[in-house]
Amino acid sequence: MIDLRSDTVTKPSDAMRKAMANADVGDDVFGDDPTVNRLQERAAEIFEKEAALWVPTGCMGNEIAVKVHTKPGQEIVTEDRGHILNYELGAAALISGVTIRAIKSGDGSGHLTWDEIKPSLKIDPPYYQAATALICLENTHNFAGGSVMNADACTEVCEKAHALGLPVHMDGARIFNASVALDESVAELTRNCASVMVTLSKGLGAPAGSILLGTKDFIKEAHIWRKRLGGGMRQVGILAAAGLIALEEGPKRLAEDHENAKRLAEGLAEIPGIKIDVEKVVTNIVIFDISGTGKPSAEIVGALGLLGVLAVGFGDQIRMVTHLDISIADIDSALDVINRAVLGDSSFEV
Repeated sequence: MIDLRSDTVTKPSDAMRKAMANADVGDDVFGDDPTVNRLQERAAEIFEKEAALWVPTGCMGNEIAVKVHTKPGQEIVTEDRGHILNYELGAAALISGVTIRAIKSGDGSGHLTWDEIKPSLKIDPPYYQAATALICLENTHNFAGGSVMNADACTEVCEKAHALGLPVHMDGARIFNASVALDESVAELTRNCASVMVTLSKGLGAPAGSILLGTKDFIKEAHIWRKRLGGGMRQVGILAAAGLIALEEGPKRLAEDHENAKRLAEGLAEIPGIKIDVEKVVTNIVIFDISGTGKPSAEIVGALGLLGVLAVGFGDQIRMVTHLDISIADIDSALDVINRAVLGDSSFEV
């Protein structure tokens, strides 16, 4: 199978498996796991933050950040296709008791400017309105096709938010992809963010785990909420060992994923009925419109699956994500399968 559903499907490398087998471990709930501690220290160094905390998932990292930064009854601001709003099962409301103010980015990039954010803010509002407590950004932006936000744009939002007493959280699940695409370090891209979540189990290739970063005081409180949410996992150095390799080695090869995504996008643009802006594909996520085929995405995705290619469909669009287990040959094979599926040609064997 050529699995293009997500970069979460990557398999750990031989080096990761060896590191996991030989990991020096302890009880992380007591802070005694040396491999977890090393991973957290190294992440803080790379992002130039005071402290870091390993968490089992990116969703948990995001939701801990929302919880620590807010109080029940307040409001957070995010882009209307953001992960925190759409793909975390209402956890911000359930766990933190906050509402979400969704704003659509004017240019469709998924990245909000300060001018777009400012009108929705409620700073010291009347008692009958929920006050804004947090701004959440996302880089790369998943369902805006892996689009990127540069350091200057993020800095502008953060500095003006901080002037109003508002923290900014960065959902940086794929921040290293943005770093490679923009040739800016992850520290530069998140310099002024009060907190950052980065996922190790997507393009970086670890089997599980994410990192939450911020000030020492923020991480101290986040540590408490990780335990409350069931994230105290004892000898988790077994996973942290793979995370260390992902953190150090994973970013070095992300450019290959980006090149493969561009090749995929260019091939898709040549298939009748498919619409895609190739220039907007700058990282490893490819989203294309299939409305011109006259077929629903579910039908095409189903046909692709029968022919050996896995993808995700929603509405009139299909998403494909390149990753370290996808080669150039896989891209070319996938394009051939997609073309046949769109044309309704199933007269070949996989």
